[in-house]
Amino acid sequence: MQIPLQITFHGIDHSDAIEERIREKAGKLEQICDRITSCRVVIEVHHRNTSSLHRKGEPFHITVDVTVPGAELVVKRDPKDSHVNEDILIALREAFENMERKLKDHVARQRIESKARAAQ
Repeated sequence: MQIPLQITFHGIDHSDAIEERIREKAGKLEQICDRITSCRVVIEVHHRNTSSLHRKGEPFHITVDVTVPGAELVVKRDPKDSHVNEDILIALREAFENMERKLKDHVARQRIESKARAAQ
């Protein structure tokens, strides 16, 4: 990545363990596509009060934003059901799995377009 990985926590205390998991997942994205220029991850909990402690039943909202030459790929996990994604590790896994699919699709489209241009 040209720009270092950016990780932001909103409404939740910073966790070194979660940050390390995100770094592992971002590394896996780089194995899929070595042309990633930036990756931003935001983890949010929308609290009904001002406490920064996660309360059971309040879902994690995760955004993974990856920039590659010519495109910006974004995955947002904004569950409407308050019981969805109560576990941050599951929420992260789902968000990064969706980003992996998007990135693989993007890489495949780029290869097809490149082959089509070469054939002309």
